[in-house]
Amino acid sequence: MNLFADLPLLSLSVWLPIVGGVLVLFSGDRNPVGARRLALVFSLATFLVTLPLWGLFDTTTAAMQFVERQPWIQPFNIYYHLGVDGISMPLILLTSFTTLLVVITGWEVIQYRVAQYMAAFLIMEGFMIGTFAALDSILFYIFFEAMLIPMFLVIGIWGGPNRIYATLKFFLYTFIGSVLMLVSLIYMYNKGGSFAILDLHQLPLSLTEQVFIFLAMLVAFAVKVPMWPVHTWLPDAHVEAPTGGSVILAAIMLKIGGYGFLRFSLPITPDASAELDWLILTMSLTAVVYIGFVALVQQDMKKLIAYSSIAHMGFVTLGFFIVFRIMDRGSLQGAALALEGGMVQMVSHGFISGAMFLSVGVMYDRMHSRQIADYGGVVNVMPTFAAFMVFFAMANAGLPGTSGFVGEFMVILASFQANFWIAFLAATTLILGAAYTLWMVKRVIFGDIANDNVRALKDINAREFLILALLAIAVLALGLWPDPLVNVMHPTIENLLQHISVPKI
Repeated sequence: MNLFADLPLLSLSVWLPIVGGVLVLFSGDRNPVGARRLALVFSLATFLVTLPLWGLFDTTTAAMQFVERQPWIQPFNIYYHLGVDGISMPLILLTSFTTLLVVITGWEVIQYRVAQYMAAFLIMEGFMIGTFAALDSILFYIFFEAMLIPMFLVIGIWGGPNRIYATLKFFLYTFIGSVLMLVSLIYMYNKGGSFAILDLHQLPLSLTEQVFIFLAMLVAFAVKVPMWPVHTWLPDAHVEAPTGGSVILAAIMLKIGGYGFLRFSLPITPDASAELDWLILTMSLTAVVYIGFVALVQQDMKKLIAYSSIAHMGFVTLGFFIVFRIMDRGSLQGAALALEGGMVQMVSHGFISGAMFLSVGVMYDRMHSRQIADYGGVVNVMPTFAAFMVFFAMANAGLPGTSGFVGEFMVILASFQANFWIAFLAATTLILGAAYTLWMVKRVIFGDIANDNVRALKDINAREFLILALLAIAVLALGLWPDPLVNVMHPTIENLLQHISVPKI
């Protein structure tokens, strides 16, 4: 294990997939089999490199671990500075695990520009891990922006008929939001002389300064989550994206918005966060309730799951910002429960949303339709697949014993300590989630065989079984035994709460 401790694990996690992506790109499309194998090797190697981050992680401290720091742009005090804590480390593992599954998913499905497709996901993986590991705000911003480019290409080249519209909308929403974040980072640098994220946490700011910085960062992170009302790019992007693009978008990219709130908004602007928590709570509850009803009327399976993602991510932001009202009642333990519930929900949603989009992808590969009306009675011809699909649907609806229940239950439980009506509105997701998810499953999976196209379907092959089985194990493991994940993040969450409970002004 000492061998791993001496290695620059975070740099390897960031640059191994990027180098692999470049090599896959240069392998060219004349050898698609070679490109697939090379992509699999690098995605598997990256996953294996990230595993020691968990194995060697010290769960007794809130300090940054596996820290690497080298001068980069010295005149502006900018460093190549990496490190992880209990918040970022699980998200890095989620990224490497999901990317490996996406590479396997595209093995037979992608026949057009295979090398470019695989390279895009490997390079994007490196940028996403870099975003979670960066401890310099400029380095974070560069990774935060850079990952848009591969996703832009994935949707724009391998997407559906309206891919250009969806791609431009996705890019403009996310880019414009993050420009405001850059302005706030430059302002704080001019005030404190440092771009280091941990230095920004200690920067003394007046309430007015905090409010402006909070709002600037809110735009950047709210678009990424995405929160209501800046959510409209997500259903379009999901519908047009290939299956792999939808999986990464839902499982990882949305989490970067939630991560931004924990890493930047709460610790840098705690007073403004407390002052404006009503705004975030309103946006979060609107996502949970209103978007749940929107999901209920969708006829496209991908669109339904996309709206479901917005509703479930509303739980994440609710958990993060209900903490101030809980702390006002003197319960730091309840506030920790809310933050940990939000984090568990982020990881759980990564597994469940990825699995749901992969399940839709399995059916789309066979019938080239995502319309619920085109299906019916799938269980009669694809029993193994139907078992997985029903299981993931139950998890999406928050069935106890699955990961979908744990995070939502923790947030609802914590919300009761703040306000009964907030908890009541949040709990409606258990009804709405069951309504739109199980109604979709009823129409798609059960009943008599609807038509000849369904009758001709073939059950999942070994590759598809492997992917869905790995995700099912992850959903069950987190649902039945969330303790290891909670233990990893607990010291970091407690440290964050102690920091934000002390007024800066």
